[in-house]
Amino acid sequence: MLKIDLYTMAGVKSGEIELPKEIFGVKINEPLMAQAVLVFLSNQRKAGAKTKTRSEVAKTTAKWFKQKGTGRARHGSKSAPIFVGGGVSHGPNGEQNYQLKMPKKMKRQALFSALTSKLKDKEILVIKDFDKIEAKTKKMNESLEKLKINDKKNKVLIVLDKKNENIIRAGRNIKNLDLVQVNYLNTYKVLNSGKLVFTKEAVGKLKEIWI
Repeated sequence: MLKIDLYTMAGVKSGEIELPKEIFGVKINEPLMAQAVLVFLSNQRKAGAKTKTRSEVAKTTAKWFKQKGTGRARHGSKSAPIFVGGGVSHGPNGEQNYQLKMPKKMKRQALFSALTSKLKDKEILVIKDFDKIEAKTKKMNESLEKLKINDKKNKVLIVLDKKNENIIRAGRNIKNLDLVQVNYLNTYKVLNSGKLVFTKEAVGKLKEIWI
């Protein structure tokens, strides 16, 4: 087992807590982490682009000029893709599917690699009694300042064991602060944050989920 300092909301050290080596002490697999991030971002993508085909363009369907006798090529309506203002051939239709899949074991290993990397870089904190915080932005800012993690450049990710209204209300107006329940934690969220803050209860829940 790995040990890490345990802090109070006031930024005071209050002993140590053990982190499971199976989660925070694995071999770091960077290609696997990159793949997990790619899959996550691709699955957030929605098909927004759409072009009109020649049947959808608001132009008359009447034949543009007569078939013979003009010396020009034969043409039907002006909605054909070769004309300015005509429809688009083979363009995006708004129904593209960008969903990717990744086996559960690979997702799991990528997450463990990300958490191990964060611990190695000393960017993980564990806080006790965090659920007792008042539902005020001021109190959250004070706590982050005392813990010396109120970084306005890098995102702070707080990992909770369950939904907590006080913490949500206290942190929702802080720009670079993100909250996530431990069962929704993923590789992208871990790597996209600067400091990773676990509540003491969230560490226990993490053991329940993965060990």
